[in-house]
Formats: sequence, C-alpha cells, structure tokens
Amino acid sequence: MAKRVTPIPIAPLYKILRKAGASRVSEEAKKAFVEAIVEIADRVSERAVDLAKHAGRRTVQEEDVKLAWKEVVRQ
Repeated sequence: MAKRVTPIPIAPLYKILRKAGASRVSEEAKKAFVEAIVEIADRVSERAVDLAKHAGRRTVQEEDVKLAWKEVVRQ
C-alpha cells in the first residue's frame, strides 16, 4: 500500500465529527478518525487503479472511483 505524501489536515475531518453531533472530540479520537479516513481512501484509490488497469487504461476515471467506493463500502 502506498504511503501518502502529505498528511490530511485534522481540522476539516474534525468538522465532520462535529456536524455528526459530537460536542467534544479528544485529540486521540481526531487522530484515529484521520487514520480511518486515510485507510478507506487508500483502499478506494487502490481498487480504482486496479479497475482502470483491468479496463486497459492508465487514467482512473469517475466510474472507477464510484465502483471502487461501492465495493469498499459493502465489504
């Protein structure tokens, strides 16, 4: 699995937790949430690349990402 080059900022993801109804979120929970989101993003991106390659393309297209997302979420 490829490692991400730049980390995802915590603040935007913290806002997602707040919008979900959390009144307070610990620093450890914020970091764990970021790790979870990155793990999901890694899985979706790897599957999307596989789908594009299987279709004989080097370019990942919208349908690759959408199908990969459906596959990853349904696991």
